Amino acid sequence: MKRTVISLLLITILGFSFNGYAQEVLSQEDILKNVDQYIEKVQNEWKIPGMAVAIIKDNKVIHAKGFGLKDLSKPDDKVDPNTIFQIGSISKSFTAAVMAQLVDQNLVKWEDTVKNILPDFEMYDPWVTANMQVKDLMTHRTGLAGQSGTYIPNLGYDRDDIYHMFKYIKPVYSFRGDYQYNNITFIVAAKIIEKLTGMSWEENVQQRIFDKLGMTSSSVDGEGFLASENVALPYEFLDKDGEMVINPLYGDEQALWWLTVIGPAGAVNSSANDLIKWAQFHLNMGKVGDEQIISEKNMKYLHKGITITSQNENRTTIYGQCWFIEQTKKGRLYFHTGTTWGMTAICCYFPELNLGMVILVNSEAPSEPRYAIMRRTLDLFLGEPDKDYSQESLAEWYESSKKSAEKKEKKDAEIINIPAPKAKALVGKYTKEALFGDAWVTLEKGKLFIKAGKQGFKREMVHVNGNKYNFRCDGHGFDITFTMNESGKKATSFEIDFGGGEDFGPWTRISK
Repeated sequence: MKRTVISLLLITILGFSFNGYAQEVLSQEDILKNVDQYIEKVQNEWKIPGMAVAIIKDNKVIHAKGFGLKDLSKPDDKVDPNTIFQIGSISKSFTAAVMAQLVDQNLVKWEDTVKNILPDFEMYDPWVTANMQVKDLMTHRTGLAGQSGTYIPNLGYDRDDIYHMFKYIKPVYSFRGDYQYNNITFIVAAKIIEKLTGMSWEENVQQRIFDKLGMTSSSVDGEGFLASENVALPYEFLDKDGEMVINPLYGDEQALWWLTVIGPAGAVNSSANDLIKWAQFHLNMGKVGDEQIISEKNMKYLHKGITITSQNENRTTIYGQCWFIEQTKKGRLYFHTGTTWGMTAICCYFPELNLGMVILVNSEAPSEPRYAIMRRTLDLFLGEPDKDYSQESLAEWYESSKKSAEKKEKKDAEIINIPAPKAKALVGKYTKEALFGDAWVTLEKGKLFIKAGKQGFKREMVHVNGNKYNFRCDGHGFDITFTMNESGKKATSFEIDFGGGEDFGPWTRISK
């Protein structure tokens, strides 16, 4: 008996055994040292310019640190915990939280139909129009294709434009029948918030969340990002011939108009020191100090899983009201990622350990490096063996990149180059009246331009092949293909490729 007790004590002192491996129980100081070293390793492997990380444990920020540079051209411009990044889709959880507050105030119910609140609301299917509820708007199961409409704002359309486009966008699956990630339905959620409060979505987030939580450096939309002083420069992440390439994004390439329009789905700007307060708020079930900002009942609703998004032998992941809930043998992890033009992020919390973490990145790198750091950190606090999550995914990335490069090379070799039509044949006014309105193709000093959208963005078209051109607008590249008349002397219409298989049909020529 004594020998058994002594053995158990030795196991407790020396470490735990997981899957046959002895693991030393690390002190908090050693865990954080390990995490820092791993972050630097991941940062170098994925060519990330700069990162900011914060960790909270047992209601105390135990770590907040910057890594790398805000701008690679400025060696002394280092990232710190107060550096501002765009947090992308983590913003969705802010919109859901505001809605939860309105539910607490009895201004709305989760089961209320959208049509009853917004009489002019219309989806493509009249039955869906009549039956869509508030709770459906933020759970990605409306019937719209994944990412449907995401790039419409880049052409210069605003929230009102997109709100009135819903009735023209065909669903690709039955209402509530599947999980397909989407951004534009959050514009409808914002419309509800604005109607019920008499304030903009931006004002609601500021007053109900930023001010209450003391998120003093956080802001919303493109203007807020531009107004920030201690701010990271966005970097695009490209795969070129099997190699990682990063480039800084300036001006129009930062897609700040898109950021503003997509607002309730992705427009919050924040720092590690600010965003960790958001993780703590959720760990504290809606309480800040002595004030219950959101009732515990509605916090539980926000944290309730609704739709299974993935499942394997190791974990089941469910989407709730703007949080992924990952259930494993280790416990329950809540997280959300975010991606904008040149910025990525993750915010997570693990109630069993009273642990939260945020990772902000000024590169549009894949999700793998963020996940690797998050999972490594969680493992260490759980007392599990070190695991290099990055190394495996990095090898997979290079293998996939190599195959893509080979596939592209083969495809390019098969292309038959077709000359462009005469530039004057494309010039004219086109329309897709119900959905997008009018667009103009002009010829100026030998260059072709297209202008569309409420903002009147005018962008040069570059010839690709045959009747296909490409133009960049607000950070996104669009292929545009013209259809010519029988004689080939005049274009009769054009179609813009929005990606993801979205087909909105042609703009038809209505004049020269």
